[in-house]
Amino acid sequence: MITISNLAIQFGKRVLYKDVNIKFTNGNIYGVIGANGAGKSTLLKAISGELEANKGTIELGHGERLSVLSQDHFKYDEYSVIDTVFMGYEALWENMKEREAIYADFKDEDGERAAELEDKFAEMNGYNAESDAEQLLTNLGVKQEQQHKQMKELSNNEKVRVMLAKALFGHPDNLLLDEPTNDLDLDTVDWLEEYLSNLEQTVLVVSHDRHFLDAVSTHTVDIDFGKINLFAGNYSFWYESSQLALRQAQNQRAKAEEKRKELEEFIRRFSANVAKSKQTTSRKKMLEKLNVEEIKPSSRKYPGIIFQMEREPGNQILEVTDLKAVDADGTVLFKDVNFNVEKGEKVVFLSHNPKAMTALFEIINGNRQADGGTFKWGQTITTAYLPLDNTSFFDSTLNLVEWLGQFGTGNEVVMKGFLGRMLFSGEEVLKKVNVLSGGEKMRCMIARMQLKNANCLVLDTPTNHLDLESIQAFNNNLKLFKGNILFSSHDHEFIQTVANRIIELTPNGTIDKLMEYDDYIYDPVVKEQRLKMYN
Repeated sequence: MITISNLAIQFGKRVLYKDVNIKFTNGNIYGVIGANGAGKSTLLKAISGELEANKGTIELGHGERLSVLSQDHFKYDEYSVIDTVFMGYEALWENMKEREAIYADFKDEDGERAAELEDKFAEMNGYNAESDAEQLLTNLGVKQEQQHKQMKELSNNEKVRVMLAKALFGHPDNLLLDEPTNDLDLDTVDWLEEYLSNLEQTVLVVSHDRHFLDAVSTHTVDIDFGKINLFAGNYSFWYESSQLALRQAQNQRAKAEEKRKELEEFIRRFSANVAKSKQTTSRKKMLEKLNVEEIKPSSRKYPGIIFQMEREPGNQILEVTDLKAVDADGTVLFKDVNFNVEKGEKVVFLSHNPKAMTALFEIINGNRQADGGTFKWGQTITTAYLPLDNTSFFDSTLNLVEWLGQFGTGNEVVMKGFLGRMLFSGEEVLKKVNVLSGGEKMRCMIARMQLKNANCLVLDTPTNHLDLESIQAFNNNLKLFKGNILFSSHDHEFIQTVANRIIELTPNGTIDKLMEYDDYIYDPVVKEQRLKMYN
């Protein structure tokens, strides 16, 4: 349990929030949302003690332990992987080191202390610690042969998983997770959703993954208007209800009683959908305290992402024959890849190795030579490509208007209009592009794509660096887009709501299915096929 009383945090004259009074209780998972800069990560840092609040107190339940997902992936480079996980349970780790020191040079006078340590060790389930840590690491995709290496020998992707295992280790009473799904593949995210949903501890999660928030959250902590408000329900409930409240606020003619009936009907329908949901949170009483008064419009701004086609695509979109790609170290990313994209198809490409999707997109966009096979675009097809790495596009001292003008026709007013849609306004459009943040660069790249009026969009992990508002707007437009989309993503909701065809790239060929993503991952026949293709 975490109790926050009269909390206030500000940086200089900028007040993030004040007069915050919230109690987070056991058995609940709280999804923390808010616009970029609202103070989501700051709240977690204040709870963990990493940041000192200007005012107020934060207290844990008596004798409770707090665990935090560390963002410092280099701090433990001189330790083994398994020891790093043990350090997540500080009291157990200190006990282990003291026991080790005593037994290394045991003397008779050490007997009493050794017995105390052994009792405490057993009480903390220390005798199962190694097997528990190894199982956690395995579930998070860290292979057994990696688990006793030094942390410095691991890739950044593997370190992320170890940090997550460290945070989860020992069943802490309170758990703070800031972007826990970053760099995780979809199968591992699925495991994490299941794991968290069965916890009876107190969990706070900051994430840009909407499906993850929906799958685990029993409550939503919304940071808006300089305040922190707590609502029953997950992200989808918050989003849909805030949009409904906004429409009602704009409709001044609606009578109060009509508004109330509409809101009550919305809650009833949402509750029924959750009860029928496959999501793990349906086991919890997620909507037990919902009431009409909680539903309020948000101050969030959503970018205007609108992809339009200049020309209708013909019947031939893209034909790929026997395509092969090999990584620089000799690893086969994919081979024997054969597919024909049909008109109207929105294809998501999956792989255990994210380099495979990037290699495919770079090949079909002419930026990389294939190691075998061919591809051919239809004559009517025009493409707009959103690459994973956009660094080279912003190695420039141009301002935003000048930069965007390179990629389309139109005067300064037109370019400012496209930038305005992507929430760049006023003097912001005169900023140099080489000082933009990751999220700002992505919004510029999306504006660039909109200028092309292409009938086929190629998107490599399009939600990277975007906030929830931008992801939601992007997702909404792609669902309506009439052309073809070829994309990869770590965002479950993005895939489920956009894709109507799934192609998984493996070192031993492809799995190609015309089905929705949820059906794909839960289908036992597909599961068996996937296991065979990766072995």
